[in-house]
Amino acid sequence: MPFMKQKELEETKHAHKSKGIFMDISLSTWMMTAFVIFMIAGVWKIYAFLPTKQLTDDDKTAESEHELVKLMLSVIKRNEGKLDNRELFIKIQEDENFDSNLFWRFNHNRLNQLLSKYYLLNPECSNIQDIYKKIDT
Repeated sequence: MPFMKQKELEETKHAHKSKGIFMDISLSTWMMTAFVIFMIAGVWKIYAFLPTKQLTDDDKTAESEHELVKLMLSVIKRNEGKLDNRELFIKIQEDENFDSNLFWRFNHNRLNQLLSKYYLLNPECSNIQDIYKKIDT
């Protein structure tokens, strides 16, 4: 605005002053404000729908896992360790102490995880027969 006359310059300054405070804020500031507001609302909605308490049928707790290992060991002991993974899975599901409501996610993969964890905690065991020998002694 260096080529404007002093009077014209004063008129443009006066015109800008009359637009108000909301016109002085740039578009990028409005966009940033909207982004922050929507980000806060989105984070709050995600937090509101996250589960905060333990479910009654959660079989991933330490207590339920301990109960399932105890059941697995009792089935192995009753059958004298003469089982393979498939037979062990079937026998565990047929056991009277097996709670199908609590262990509704129990499958072959879960049994393999339990066996692997048991093998890691007891390095002298490498198969079901070894587990039976350890239990029997």
